[in-house]
Amino acid sequence: MQKVSFNNKNSVFFNALKEKVDTYFKSNDIKETGNFKLYFKTILLSISAIGMYVVLVFFTPPVWASLLLCALLGLNFAAIGFNTMHDGAHGSFSTKSWVNDLMGYSLNAMGGSVYLWKYKHNVNHHSFTNIEGMDDDIDIKPFIRVHADQKKFWYHRFQHIYWVGLYGLTYLLWIFVQDFQKYFTGKIGDLPFRKMDLKEHIIFWITKIGYIAAFIVLPIFQVGVVETIVGYLVASLICGFVIAVVFQLAHVVKEAAFEVPTSDNHKVEAEWAVHQIQTTADFATKSKIVSWFTGGLNFQVEHHLFPRISHVHYPKINQLVKETCAQFGINYIEFPTVMAAVKSHIVHLKEVGRV
Repeated sequence: MQKVSFNNKNSVFFNALKEKVDTYFKSNDIKETGNFKLYFKTILLSISAIGMYVVLVFFTPPVWASLLLCALLGLNFAAIGFNTMHDGAHGSFSTKSWVNDLMGYSLNAMGGSVYLWKYKHNVNHHSFTNIEGMDDDIDIKPFIRVHADQKKFWYHRFQHIYWVGLYGLTYLLWIFVQDFQKYFTGKIGDLPFRKMDLKEHIIFWITKIGYIAAFIVLPIFQVGVVETIVGYLVASLICGFVIAVVFQLAHVVKEAAFEVPTSDNHKVEAEWAVHQIQTTADFATKSKIVSWFTGGLNFQVEHHLFPRISHVHYPKINQLVKETCAQFGINYIEFPTVMAAVKSHIVHLKEVGRV
């Protein structure tokens, strides 16, 4: 597939915005990377994840307590992904590249592959947001139809109902199916990615095997087969559901655009930054709890515009983005609460499923 390009010849909007953001950091003598708040959160999330794992596997608490801990472990994994891994893989966690790499590899500890994720997310998703065939993150076919240019099946008319159960499976599909599909085909969506070197091949297989050994094999020996399967499913389904919902609320909502290049040269008429704003939504930006847990991914517009800046700075950048959007007459999509965004997502699924 031919790559899509943007009309960046005169990026007047982004140039104006970037000047404001650069001035903010320089005038306040602030680094664009993370700070002690992010580092403390990383330590807290890491210790709590290890602690819950140890209690579940080696101390065998009562059933009700085990189920609760498994649910909390699933939430903990999602929080690590949103905060530690995400900033690390974008190179915004620290000024030191080796620290960013180490934080990024926390995804491998949770069963994924940060190497593949960087191509899927940093390259494909961030470059070609909501563009069919280019953005692998909106490729949920054939289960979910997210926009009218995707093929429609009869069961899509019910997708606004069954999405609740389906999203929970996304973590399991990611770890055990999609990573291997990408690994063996050498493609993410319709786009090939740079071949792994020997080091990355070794890391991929060692961490995949290590994950299975730590979260399936060892628990089976310690607590039993049924207990392990039930506990693992509880943690995985909750983790998958939370991750999927946070992403969907940022891009798959009624107000967000799904761009289809109309010119023969596959060029989008808008400049890249404007395209990001048209295809992305913020939600619950006033909630400190949501911002803390999601690692600032509720400030998704700011993240797409400045992915190399740590999420701890997004509240301030949010003000600058809104100010510049108003200056240039660009519509800024934001939902006041999580539930408002969820409602828009459900309405969108319902409409697209019936079109």
